Amino acid sequence: NIFRFVHISTDEVYGSLGMKGSFTEVSSYDPRSPYSASKAASDHFVKAYYHTYGLPILITNCSNNYGPWQFPEKLIPVVIASCLNNKVIPIYGNGKNIRDWLYVGDHINALIKISKINDYGSSYNIGGGVELTNIQIVRRICKIMDALIPNKKKYSSLIKFVKDRKSHDFRYSVNIDKIQKKINYKPSY
Repeated sequence: NIFRFVHISTDEVYGSLGMKGSFTEVSSYDPRSPYSASKAASDHFVKAYYHTYGLPILITNCSNNYGPWQFPEKLIPVVIASCLNNKVIPIYGNGKNIRDWLYVGDHINALIKISKINDYGSSYNIGGGVELTNIQIVRRICKIMDALIPNKKKYSSLIKFVKDRKSHDFRYSVNIDKIQKKINYKPSY
């Protein structure tokens, strides 16, 4: 009676957005890369177990996470490490790709709350409600580093735009109305 299978997925399964709007839990899946297609497939696989065998599943689709112990190849750790080592800060394309940033602690709190409900077969979007371009994130980190560890020149001088990734979606944004109403979720950071 207490078992639940909480499947943690990504907003990338929905595809890419223009400048307006946000994905909801009923948005169509439209993955644009092999990674996002594999995540969409796993969502469908989990839902199939719910429909076929009654497995008590809940699916979450979250926005970009950040926080302690983040994998070093992700944007924020790359920027910090580049500053600390006085190396080039690579930014894909023109840096204008937009992401909704979610603090990992907020994500964990939402997952704990979701794991206690019995709305089996449902999906929930988890977002931070803060949309920033990649270049905005990088410049903010550079400014913080300038204040914390002053260098001969500004850390922003290390920024270098590099060839964009294939199938690099322009914008992700998730609507969190459902999770706010169902479990009183609100990001703290």
